[in-house]
Amino acid sequence: MKKISAKTAILALCVVASVLAIGVEVAAVMPPPAAAELASAHAASAADAVTTKAVLTVTATHPRLELLPLRITAHGNIEAWQEARLGTEADGLRLTEVKVNVGDRVGKGQVLAVFAADTLQAELNLSRAERAEALALYSEARADLKRTTELQATGALSSQQIQRFITASQTTLARLDAARAKEQNQQLRLAQTRVLAPDHGIISARSATVGAVLPAGQELFRLIRAGRLEWRAEVSSDVLAKLKPGQLADIRLADGSHLQGKLRIVSPVVDTQSRNALVYVDLAESLLENATSNARPGMFARGEFILGASQVLTLPQSAVQLRDGFSYVLQIGADSKVIQTKVSTGRRTENRIEITTGLSIDERVVTTGGAFLGDGDLVKVVANPDADDTPTAMTTEVKSTTTAAVGPRSLP
Repeated sequence: MKKISAKTAILALCVVASVLAIGVEVAAVMPPPAAAELASAHAASAADAVTTKAVLTVTATHPRLELLPLRITAHGNIEAWQEARLGTEADGLRLTEVKVNVGDRVGKGQVLAVFAADTLQAELNLSRAERAEALALYSEARADLKRTTELQATGALSSQQIQRFITASQTTLARLDAARAKEQNQQLRLAQTRVLAPDHGIISARSATVGAVLPAGQELFRLIRAGRLEWRAEVSSDVLAKLKPGQLADIRLADGSHLQGKLRIVSPVVDTQSRNALVYVDLAESLLENATSNARPGMFARGEFILGASQVLTLPQSAVQLRDGFSYVLQIGADSKVIQTKVSTGRRTENRIEITTGLSIDERVVTTGGAFLGDGDLVKVVANPDADDTPTAMTTEVKSTTTAAVGPRSLP
C-alpha cells in the first residue's frame, strides 16, 4: 500500500472544510417558515407511523326506546298457608295406633291415630243402662199421674196427693234427661279416642308415638291445609303503597327455579326496627297438586312484583362501563372522537339496561370494546352489515392520538 503524503492529507482537509462552510451559509439564508414546515412534516410522518399501529375495531349503536316492566323486588320465606296443629282431647289414654306419617296426603275426616277405648266403652255401657232405668221410672211415674188425674173428678184423692204424683213424674223426667246427657257425654269421649283430619292436606310433622299415655291437648300432628303455600315477603315501606291485592309476583328459589304467585294481603303494620312490611303471596302451585314442586315451607326466596310497563331508553349492557364506581358510555362525537359520558342506569333485562339520565336517543355510543378506549380517542366509523340494530350500529376503527398504551381515561 502506498502511503499518503502529508501534502495530500492537508489538501483533503481543506476541501472538507470548504463544503461544511457552504452548508452553514445555505442554512443561514433559508427562511424560518420553510424550516418549520420541514420539521412539521417530519413530525406528522412519525405520528402517522405510530397511530397506524394502534387500530382497534369496535361496534357502535344508537339508544332505542323499549317497553320494560315496572318491578318491585322483595325477599322472604315460603310458609304454609295454614298449618293446623292436631292434638288429643282424651285425657290419660294410651295411644294404640298411628296411621299416618310425615309427608302423607290425607283427606278430611280420615283417621290419623287411635287411643285405647276399653274404659270409655264400659262407661258408655253403664250410661246406657242408667238411661234405661231412668226411662222405666219415668214411664211408671207418668202412668201413675194419668190414673190420678182420672180419679181427681171423683174426689177420692186430695189435691196434695195429686201434686205428689205430678212432682214424681217431673222428677223422673229430669233424671231421664240427665241419664241421656251422660250417655251423650260418654259417646263424645269415646269418639275422641280417634284423631281425625279436620281438612285435606299434607302431614308436615308427627310427634305421636304408639304406647304413650298422653294428657288432653297434647300435640300429635301438624297438617298443611290443602297443601297451600304462601310467600311472606318483606318490602320497604317506601313502595308499600304501590302494592295491591291481585298483583302478580315472579318468585325465584335458591336453586334457580321460578314460581308464580298472586298478592293476597298487604300487612297493615310496618316493623319499627327494619321499616319493612310483610305481604302475603299465594303460590300458584300446591303441594297436593304438584308433588315434585321445588317449593317447601321454610325456604328463602327472592322475587319481583310486576306492576306494569313503561317506555324507556335502553342500551346493550356491554355499552355501559363501570369506572370508579360510576357508569359511563363512550359517545362518538361529530369530530369522530370518543367522549366519555357519565350516565345513570335503571332496570335491566337479559341483555339491555335502562339509561335514565345523561344520554339522548340520537347519540352514538360504542357497544363493544369500550374498555380499551379513552376520552378523546379518534375514531373512524364504517357500516356494519352484521349488526342487529342496523342502521344505527357501526364498526369503528380507533386510532390512538398518543404513543402511550391505549386504556380507559377519566374526565378531568
